Amino acid sequence: MHRRHFVKLSASTTAALLFNGLTYASDSGPIIDTPNEVWAQWDAGWFKLNPVGGSSFSLNDIEVRLKVNGNGSGVYIQSPKTALARVRLKWKYPVKPTAKVLGDSWERTYGDSGWKNPDANVKNAWYVLLHDDADTACFGVKTGCSAICWWGINPSGIELTLETQSGGVGVQLGARNLHAADIITTKSTTAETPFLTAQRFCRLMCEKSRLPRAPVYGINDWYYAYGNNSPKLIKEQTAIMAGLATDTSNRPFSVIDAGWAAYSPLLPGDCCWADDFSRPNEKFKDMQAMAEDIVKLGMRPGLWTRPLCARYSDSPKLLAPQIKGRNDPRNPVLDPTIPENIERVKRNIAIYKNWGFEMVKHDFSTYDITGRWGFEMTDSITQAGWSFNDRSKTNAEIINHLYQSIRGSAGDMYLIGCNTFSHLSAGVFELNRIGDDTSGKEWARTRKMGVNTLGFRIPQHNIFYAADGDCVGLTNQVPWEKNKQWMQLLAESSAPLFISAQPDALGAEQKAFIKQSFASAAKVQPMGEPLDWLNNPLTSKWKLNGSVVDFNWG
Repeated sequence: MHRRHFVKLSASTTAALLFNGLTYASDSGPIIDTPNEVWAQWDAGWFKLNPVGGSSFSLNDIEVRLKVNGNGSGVYIQSPKTALARVRLKWKYPVKPTAKVLGDSWERTYGDSGWKNPDANVKNAWYVLLHDDADTACFGVKTGCSAICWWGINPSGIELTLETQSGGVGVQLGARNLHAADIITTKSTTAETPFLTAQRFCRLMCEKSRLPRAPVYGINDWYYAYGNNSPKLIKEQTAIMAGLATDTSNRPFSVIDAGWAAYSPLLPGDCCWADDFSRPNEKFKDMQAMAEDIVKLGMRPGLWTRPLCARYSDSPKLLAPQIKGRNDPRNPVLDPTIPENIERVKRNIAIYKNWGFEMVKHDFSTYDITGRWGFEMTDSITQAGWSFNDRSKTNAEIINHLYQSIRGSAGDMYLIGCNTFSHLSAGVFELNRIGDDTSGKEWARTRKMGVNTLGFRIPQHNIFYAADGDCVGLTNQVPWEKNKQWMQLLAESSAPLFISAQPDALGAEQKAFIKQSFASAAKVQPMGEPLDWLNNPLTSKWKLNGSVVDFNWG
């Protein structure tokens, strides 16, 4: 059982930008220069723009201009009359038959990451790495961009698509000059492995990180309670696990997951259909007292929420349009382009802070905005033909505004993005869930969503955010010898460690290992490196704290 299924069922920069026209280059030589072609899409289809000077392209009222922006190349778009859906830049770039490609994911990964053969039909979200026997070439856009961006690879070239839709229709920019994205590229140096190149490239893409002040670790109740939690259960679990934490200078978190908020009277007791995240339900009653109890027990209080969940009593004028994937009457969603709704989101985040919570995990916003999970975004990000109340902003701008609003209201609370667009979360949230739900019921799911994810997104860790690979679902339904390895990898790789432990699955051996793992996770460590990631989608050979560790994921 995972949350998505549950809902359905109930370093200094070494690259530089050199200009001869527009040439993106690194210390190892040029990679791509001014696009050979620029195309734009609106209702009538795709159309090729005409070059105007060295770095501008235009057709009718549409103009795409590239110019120097720091160490990248800014893409600026004007379209005062045409509702613009997408812009595509194309370069001639030879791709060797032996090359392997590693792209990113829109939000979380879904067990499908890895170095693969180039496929012209695949959208490589945000960035793409191209590795052959000689070097690794990296192509991306900087984090926080104002368009949804992906890269395409084919035998003779490389393409960057910048989606400028608002909802499922073209954006109406009016007189605005949209700074859509900043292109950034680099190539590996002779001293770099592909992993080190990937890390360095992440630093180029995200110049302003926002990271936890100390490593984050702790517990979460979801993978043994699955929403059937209670103050009594959480306090009992917090007391047990707090006794296993020995680092008094960096205390662990106890995160209260779904199940605490006020239920709709139409669906009483169903945790994911709670419709008011500003107040607790009858089980929890007093969330300030709950936070205080967690502190007294020796942990730091954290809380799960769903920011765009609407109330059943809300006016239809406040709701996002119903589309496929977002048409369940049990789950009305707020339109994030309406200021009143953003104020509600901010107010709820401020309430959690006033209750005394030190970390908030906010979930479902990508699904609630687009009506799709990341693995469903193969052809398009969302269904065509619909729009929010405000059509003047791109989807990326709408999402950025939501994230910045949450950030501003949170103050010094830590934020964990879950089901959030990765490239738009970077530099905004201290932590981000990098994969779909692991499991307290199926080891195969943890292996797929946890092990695979961490192996290919750990280069982003402590650069974009602290990369949260999700919990160890420590229950009697998952073999301990498997969970023990997953716990060790999280604890010793420097990634956040969260354990969701069923009380009667905690024997003496489990407690001793948790104590050891908490001690490791509480301190700053070298970042773990997957040594076999070029050939193994379930990375089993890792460099952890200077030693090589072999895992058997089974």
